[in-house]
Amino acid sequence: MSDTQKTVAIFGLANKRSIAWAIALKLQEAGYRLAIVYQNERLEQEARDLIADLPGAVGFMCDLSYDEQIAKLFEELRARYSVLHGVVHSVAFAPAEELKGEFINTTREGFRISHDVSVYSLVAVARAAAPLMTEGGAIITMSYFGAEKVVPKYNVMGVAKAALEASVRYLASDLGAKSIRVNAISAGPIKTLAARGISGLGDMLRAHAERAPLKRNVDPAEVGGTAAFLLSDAASGITGETIYVDCGYNIMGF
Repeated sequence: MSDTQKTVAIFGLANKRSIAWAIALKLQEAGYRLAIVYQNERLEQEARDLIADLPGAVGFMCDLSYDEQIAKLFEELRARYSVLHGVVHSVAFAPAEELKGEFINTTREGFRISHDVSVYSLVAVARAAAPLMTEGGAIITMSYFGAEKVVPKYNVMGVAKAALEASVRYLASDLGAKSIRVNAISAGPIKTLAARGISGLGDMLRAHAERAPLKRNVDPAEVGGTAAFLLSDAASGITGETIYVDCGYNIMGF
């Protein structure tokens, strides 16, 4: 089966500055059929505008906070496509007040929300997608270096990303026998609309460009290219990994 016959569901395509958009463009170039999943009616119009620029893409609505909506979505995907070959999970959220000040002041509710939306949603999507991935395939999610090292103000999202990367390994173990690979991409800081909620983003971008071996920040298209690779047969031997696309920043001591 060629890539032109393969279908990938993308979660988290919010706007043209999102990483998911860069991934969608690369996947379309590679000939994939795209199922674009947006969260709710409030985001529907913007999603439809984006889908209009992705010929052949189809939109679906699903709030990953609700198991019944996930079940309904995958029933719709089964009815339309029968088989799913890939999933892109580019979904993360923490209340804005949790991304200021010190991590020690994280609230119980902020901790719960950030892990439910940013981590458990991957588990729920993988569980629902697996029965449709009868020909094998790949699931990818988006992480960040704050999962491994302390990034001031990233706070509870760093802890959530650490849980996300651990979940990738456990899911890879569970799904490997079905020829389903699960990997994370740890991208360098990118000035997306979502990232604007992190206080000190400008400092992060400057420090990254100064210290990274390539002396610059990563381009979203580079993340998109890595995602396309991980979803392709060229990455058939890679699973359970966190792949850094950060211009080498993570290798530096200081």
